[in-house]
Amino acid sequence: MSDHAVNTQLLIGGQWRNAADGRTIAVLDPATAELIGHVAHAGKADLEQVVAGAATGFAAWRALTAWDRFVIMRKAANLLRERAETIGRIMSREQGKPLAQAVMEINGAAGIIEYFGEEGRRLNDELIPARVPNVEQRVLRRPVGVVAAFTPWNFPVNQIARKLGAALGAGCAVIVKAPEDTPASPAELIRCFCDAGIPAGAVSLVYGEPAEISEYLIAHPVVRKISFTGSTPVGKHLAALAGAQMKPVTMELGGHGPVIVCPDADLDVAAERLAAAKFRNAGQVCIAPTRFLLHRDIAPAFVEKFKAQMSALKVGNGLQDGVTMGPVVSERRLKALTELVEDARQKGAELWQPEIALPNKGFFFPPTMVCKPTLEMRLLNEEPFGPIAIMDEYSELESAVREANRLPYGLAAYVYTRNERTERLLGEALEAGMVAVNHHGLGAPEVPFGGMKDSGYGTEGGPEALRAHTIIRLVCSQHDRPDF
Repeated sequence: MSDHAVNTQLLIGGQWRNAADGRTIAVLDPATAELIGHVAHAGKADLEQVVAGAATGFAAWRALTAWDRFVIMRKAANLLRERAETIGRIMSREQGKPLAQAVMEINGAAGIIEYFGEEGRRLNDELIPARVPNVEQRVLRRPVGVVAAFTPWNFPVNQIARKLGAALGAGCAVIVKAPEDTPASPAELIRCFCDAGIPAGAVSLVYGEPAEISEYLIAHPVVRKISFTGSTPVGKHLAALAGAQMKPVTMELGGHGPVIVCPDADLDVAAERLAAAKFRNAGQVCIAPTRFLLHRDIAPAFVEKFKAQMSALKVGNGLQDGVTMGPVVSERRLKALTELVEDARQKGAELWQPEIALPNKGFFFPPTMVCKPTLEMRLLNEEPFGPIAIMDEYSELESAVREANRLPYGLAAYVYTRNERTERLLGEALEAGMVAVNHHGLGAPEVPFGGMKDSGYGTEGGPEALRAHTIIRLVCSQHDRPDF
């Protein structure tokens, strides 16, 4: 084990502690496959205390004014910024992404927390004009209660910040079930809230067996809302559990991002921006561009420019200077990607990988281009969630739209064109919760972030994300008033 092992605890009722039965889960560095620490494994006894603490924390948090909640959230955001470099190193070590990307994620998370704290101050009640005299119709928005938030390993701080920010901004308490693969950086995020003075229990943190924790928390009467980011199959299962309890959900699920590159596109700009987006975090991004639909007139030129971008990647340990792509998170992800590419090869695909030396240990997968794809290949139907770019061609724009919309996914889609009419046409035609044209500026705190179809339900950005953590109550009263 490394001399700098990180052992992550649970946060229950405002206290950092080990699991009641002492169980832990090993944590590996994906760049070396070495053991770098352990994380506490919560059991039922721990979960019972977490829920009790969250109920108390909710009562204390909702009793504060919106302004006082904002002050604590802003302080937590500032602490996160101050500690970004330290937490970034922890994240890079346990998740694999380059340090610069980790620090960027943490600073972005601070902005998300700050935004939702501010937005909570603008969560206003409404007065609706009545149809009869002396009647007042008030619409109140109040926090839904304790929220159970289930978060993934690919953006271990950012994804928690979205759920925490929206829930806390609305006055809710949150139980975070964070990822066991990357536990230490989420714990440092939560520590910022503790150090900022948030009431004990308003934020809790658990790790353990995902199925056991989700089934316990979703069924518990204290928990009133579920928020999940992860795969579509797991999301559907959790949504079904929540539906049986009549509990609202926010689901941010998988994607298979189509990219339509039109014949009038700036190919240099497109290749540079799309490669940066594709290979960020080793392709382990739900909104990553994946299916490249290239007009046949420009396809050969684009492919060559994209190859040049791939060849410029430096693959290695994310803590080393100059590295632009790290490992995938685990051996299981390495195996899954290898199987997907081998399936494509056996079914006739042409594969291309740059001549880049990979480290001889750790979970590294080479950046890979797949050409001449067919619909029988698993890659064309399953989210690869890795550094794999699929290059396909089209002749008519209508056929590109049909292929882009073919899958049940509908998270993010991308367009490169210099024609404003085409931009507006595709913005309407593509079945995706987010469509980006000539750039990749998705994810700002103030704009919607979410999908449609099998890619989820609800949004984790903008005012709607905050309102999704409230209940609406009508108070309708009649007053006898003297005539003047």
